[in-house]
Amino acid sequence: MSKASAAKASKAEAELQEVLRPGQSIELLKELHILTREGRLNQDSRRKLKQVYHLFQFIEKLLAELPEEGGRATLADHGAGKSYLGFIIYDLFFQARGGGHVYGIETRAELVAKSRALAARLGFERMSFLNISAAESADAAELPAQVDVVTALHACDTATDDAIAFGLAKQARFMVLVPCCQAEVAACLRQTKALSLSRTPLAELWRHPLHTREIGSQLTNVLRCLYLEAHGYQVTVTELVGWEHSLKNELIIARRTGHRKASAAVRLQELLAEFGLDSLQHTRFRLH
Repeated sequence: MSKASAAKASKAEAELQEVLRPGQSIELLKELHILTREGRLNQDSRRKLKQVYHLFQFIEKLLAELPEEGGRATLADHGAGKSYLGFIIYDLFFQARGGGHVYGIETRAELVAKSRALAARLGFERMSFLNISAAESADAAELPAQVDVVTALHACDTATDDAIAFGLAKQARFMVLVPCCQAEVAACLRQTKALSLSRTPLAELWRHPLHTREIGSQLTNVLRCLYLEAHGYQVTVTELVGWEHSLKNELIIARRTGHRKASAAVRLQELLAEFGLDSLQHTRFRLH
């Protein structure tokens, strides 16, 4: 190897060590295609790793609040996809603790099969992958009756709502949600657009199709936060990473207090009525 090549390799190694968390499995990152086979980061994988690490920092702090500092915690990841998040959490948090369990919930059978094979290769024994939808997960016999942490990173459309319903059913201590595309509320707004335009000037906010989608997404997340508060959770809404890394950037963290907020339930119902979304009280936002 020439001096120039050696210097370049040394620089790449130093940059990699600056990015990686201590103890991070290089083999895992290669298997997840976050690192190349040569152990290098490209620009796209660097963004992906930064996003997952940032989310992990939030989750790590929450896990540490649980009994035994999270060493026996259970975590269910909805819309897991290739299970980047679940594998990173297991590798950096659960692997060294000898306890705890991560469940990945994903509808695409080929991704579930790959995740199972990867977990077996790496010796990640306390990881399970279920080929079911988020909506089916609350009744799945393979999952425990109580789950400590529920995550959903870019779970599409109503899968985030299904993850919330799962968390409520499992009395989750924490829910960590990064919502993705959401079409249901936007579709309801489109259906009632003509009536709304004649009833209230606020309907101008969703008169144009692009605005309908954006308002639908924003309104959905506001309703989700009120719904969680009404069911006994303290909610924090923040930014996951800078906008240059992801357009789907809203991070909702819900902490179970057990104290239902009556004012949140009232405001939820008022908003649903104001936007002509009363039907969702019987589907997505049931209060009783």
